[in-house]
Amino acid sequence: MRILGIETTCDETAASVVSSGFDGRGEILSNEVLSQIAEHARYGGVVPEIAARAHVEVTDRLIARALKNANCTVKELDGIAVAAGPGLIGGVLVGLTTAKAISLVTRKPLMAVNHLEAHALTARLTDGIGFPYLLLLVSGGHTQLVAVRGVGDYVRIGTTIDDAIGEAFDKVAKLLGLPYPGGPHVEIEAQKGNPERFNLPRPLMGRPEPNFSLSGLKTALRLEAEKIAPLTQSDVADLCASFQAAVVDMVIDRTRVGLRAFREIAGDPKAIVVAGGVAANQAMREALQRMAVETGLRMVAPPLALCGDNGAMIAWAGLERLRLGLVDDISAPARARWPLDSTRDEAGAKA
Repeated sequence: MRILGIETTCDETAASVVSSGFDGRGEILSNEVLSQIAEHARYGGVVPEIAARAHVEVTDRLIARALKNANCTVKELDGIAVAAGPGLIGGVLVGLTTAKAISLVTRKPLMAVNHLEAHALTARLTDGIGFPYLLLLVSGGHTQLVAVRGVGDYVRIGTTIDDAIGEAFDKVAKLLGLPYPGGPHVEIEAQKGNPERFNLPRPLMGRPEPNFSLSGLKTALRLEAEKIAPLTQSDVADLCASFQAAVVDMVIDRTRVGLRAFREIAGDPKAIVVAGGVAANQAMREALQRMAVETGLRMVAPPLALCGDNGAMIAWAGLERLRLGLVDDISAPARARWPLDSTRDEAGAKA
């Protein structure tokens, strides 16, 4: 079974062909990603109109490249998967319209994939893990703890009450004058700094609800920076190291609480999985690995190339859905919001 995956929800245009393997894992036959970082860097963030136009210009070409590198023709595909949300609606429409057109012409099944579900299922593509497992989804727009009980069966255990972790990293980078996108640059500076120099808070540590909060931590860092301005390179490195250490401590504490809540909902997890763009952060991965060992669980994190937005995760989610007969028609809508937890509406409130 071979599936084409198309991803255009934000500032990466991506196309991939993935096939099912014999060991429960998938095989990535091609994975083409074209980043728009250069186009958005001058503005310090993603500009939706620029992102949508960039997707229009390259999506067809990227799909052709993905098919060529997979040594596969459109006729040989078993289905077309596309990220139908959540994301910037202009970009989502580009990918979804393209996928619908291919599906109509080839009469291949269409799978309109939730971008968050694709992140949630990536560990099954790369490691073939079974259900259920605890997912820590950390990206620029989302920070959630989710019980993954099956394809299409997700229970959100905890979430952020203000900023997402990736968003907080980007805002701290901007405050400290680091380049866009900020998260990787904060991590680089943190490796050179002293994480104990600044006593930053660990929001919600010890609270019984497995939620996250980043707003107060950002404010505390800003106040520390203002006290010692103008900042030297050493100051920036120490601020980044202290901020990252606080985030990692909070993530581990919140994940421990989430693990207890998971067991009440779904029993013993097969693994702790971290996914999303911030899952590339090495300090966070190492801390989660240590926690997993302490709790007797396996920790699974995608390869760095699959942490950010990519077509392979969309193709795999589509493959998983096609196996279960979960296909869509051309009326499938583009969604700016689309909560992973099916018990919530598109605004995130409980249904």
